[in-house]
Amino acid sequence: MTAIAILGNGRVGSNLATALTRAGHEVTTADRTPGAAANAARTAQVVINATPGAGSLERLVALREELRGKILVDVSNATVDDPDGLPADLLYPGSSLAEQLQEALPQTRVVKTLNTMLFTVMTAPTALTRAPDAFLSGEDPQAKQTVRQLLTDVGWREEWITDLGGIRTARATEAAVLFVPHVIRSSGFSPFAISVAR
Repeated sequence: MTAIAILGNGRVGSNLATALTRAGHEVTTADRTPGAAANAARTAQVVINATPGAGSLERLVALREELRGKILVDVSNATVDDPDGLPADLLYPGSSLAEQLQEALPQTRVVKTLNTMLFTVMTAPTALTRAPDAFLSGEDPQAKQTVRQLLTDVGWREEWITDLGGIRTARATEAAVLFVPHVIRSSGFSPFAISVAR
């Protein structure tokens, strides 16, 4: 059992909280109540950033002390949205939210994952007609192994999880979010994931 704090209680955070609790982990979800994020992060081993990516850096830097020594799992994409609320451009072109977080929080082990799919697929990968991919980016091998185990706990098969390497590789997976509005407008709001055909 892992003590997990999820920052953000929208569709992404709620979905992850339900699945991780069902898998036997001790999960605390923090809403936007003042102090809730700090209290949740302080007692957790793993903190999941499920807050809107555009404001994530500022929110998490404010938790620097609470996040010290912790694993921070970043599932968000930092984008500039179009009038429909869909991603139109990257907030950190030439970089990524994950890289910005790791640079700002050097005592925290940042792992990027689950940001290349519709939120429902994060905890129900077998619902798709083809095998999806979950990508891992991060500097700390042990942290990535912990995250890999959490992914298998919520239904990901080992062969569907690909370690891309260091945190710099997150700029590639974060850029994949630019597919999202086009896929949704073409096929509707149905579960999908970016995957690599092998």
